[in-house]
Amino acid sequence: MDYSNKALSRFKDPKHAGELPDADGIGQEGNMKCGDVMKIFLKVKGGKISDISFQTYGCVAAISTTDMLCELAKGKTLEEAEKITAREVIDELGGVPQVKYHCSMMGRLALKRAIEAARKKAAK
Repeated sequence: MDYSNKALSRFKDPKHAGELPDADGIGQEGNMKCGDVMKIFLKVKGGKISDISFQTYGCVAAISTTDMLCELAKGKTLEEAEKITAREVIDELGGVPQVKYHCSMMGRLALKRAIEAARKKAAK
């Protein structure tokens, strides 16, 4: 499979990998068919994502798309982050094999769940 240099770079040296202590929201998504699991942690300050990280068990596409998603979401409001599309993530990476597009969709679901968890925490 052909991956862009940007996707391979994000896979080899992700900028947002790791657990985020005291996260305001944590969201997880997995796919039993391919075995990928993505977990996103975020902190919210002033209505914006002030910090974000991920833990992903999966392939090149799973790790690189989740890392890019975190990059795109950081600094955005929760509403703006929710609007990030799977296509935007793939385009920012310079593409991933079409058979791996589901990875960016799974990352979006994990982010959505993290945002929902942060909103619930803030409402308490």
